[in-house]
Amino acid sequence: MKHGDPGEIAIRAPMNMSGYWQRRTRRPKVMTPDNFFRSGDIGTMDDDGYLRIVDRKKDMILVSGFNVYPNEIEAAMAEHPDVLECAVVGLPDANSGEKVALYVVQKNPVTKEDLSKFAEQHLAGYKRPKHIEFRDVLPKTNVGKILRRELRDEAMKGQGK
Repeated sequence: MKHGDPGEIAIRAPMNMSGYWQRRTRRPKVMTPDNFFRSGDIGTMDDDGYLRIVDRKKDMILVSGFNVYPNEIEAAMAEHPDVLECAVVGLPDANSGEKVALYVVQKNPVTKEDLSKFAEQHLAGYKRPKHIEFRDVLPKTNVGKILRRELRDEAMKGQGK
């Protein structure tokens, strides 16, 4: 892996846990064989050795074998002047495994076609939203963090899954 490539952040330090107490079967999911703790955070490291957290592994979308990070798509689409806020989740897709779904709260009226054209100019093909939905509000925690899980769960219920 090169500097700048996204990957899961793994941590090893004297104060790290060695696994879950009385849950041996969970250890391989959170610990590497050489005792690094898998954080579940996706990060990049620059040439000066600074680490930047860019997303969560569980939020990553796998489109035709390519990793798509929701924060990257959200940042690009939030640049559209008519987007107040947005959220991205992965939804099942028969052709590509998962597809990018974009949920948008509008600042000014905008069409799905306008947002698709904007995405074409700013995102690689596999990163472009295949599903766009407008919302009055996005589900959030008490501190204002968007709850992607709720959007994904709601979409799955709508698909009968």
